[in-house]
Amino acid sequence: MARVWQIQEAKNKFSEVVNEAIKHGPQIITKRGVETVIVLSYAQYRKVMLNQKKLSDFFRESPLAKVDLDLMRDKSGVRPDIAL
Repeated sequence: MARVWQIQEAKNKFSEVVNEAIKHGPQIITKRGVETVIVLSYAQYRKVMLNQKKLSDFFRESPLAKVDLDLMRDKSGVRPDIAL
């Protein structure tokens, strides 16, 4: 499970943050309480990068790829203004 570090603590213990990323997985760094950065091992980074697909492949392999969509545009006139 990822450990959460405040940025100042991560700066002071950078070697420990790196070692934890190598041994136990991604380490989350927060800035003013907001999750901002993740430190992860190079091996995990490579795994993520190698598992990426092209967006076109993603859509081609989607179960929705064979759905017949009606892409005809509605050519009726302009709709009247809607009172809010």
